[in-house]
Amino acid sequence: MEHGVITRWLVENAGRLPQLIPDQILKLKQLTVLTLASTYEVLAYDQMMQELDVTNVLELQDFLINECMYSGLVRGKLDHLRQCFVVQFAACRDLRPAKLGSMIETLSNWLSTSENLLVSIQEKIKWADDRDEIEKKHRKCVEDNLREVKNTLVKANSAIRTQEDNEVRCVLKRRRHITF
Repeated sequence: MEHGVITRWLVENAGRLPQLIPDQILKLKQLTVLTLASTYEVLAYDQMMQELDVTNVLELQDFLINECMYSGLVRGKLDHLRQCFVVQFAACRDLRPAKLGSMIETLSNWLSTSENLLVSIQEKIKWADDRDEIEKKHRKCVEDNLREVKNTLVKANSAIRTQEDNEVRCVLKRRRHITF
């Protein structure tokens, strides 16, 4: 069976099949829309009405909106002027054997892209870690230099005070020796 001919097949084989309940018919119609939406980007109303055994456009639009779009099977736009449904999203269905190679290729490409992205992220992390290490060393060097300058200033200040104190003492001693 090709995509979307489920309803037609059911009609043709109705005599050999048990009677379907409404929920089963609904499910088959939803699967038909899903198959069509997975295959084509634009679905003509005429084709869908034929595939779904729907008699008018209003009934088709109600079915698409209420039974397919609201349930999350498909997302798209109903184009009244062009009499079509423009598919934006279709939920996944079981993979057909003919599509297996394509799916493997898609997944292989995704894996390759993911691996490349992971390598790139790891390189960026290493670069950031290296920069952080350089910044830490620079910060430590600046702090060491600052501490050394502070110590030098403290020592210089202490030496200046000592020298000033000595000069003051000398002046005081001289004044004591000079009497008027």
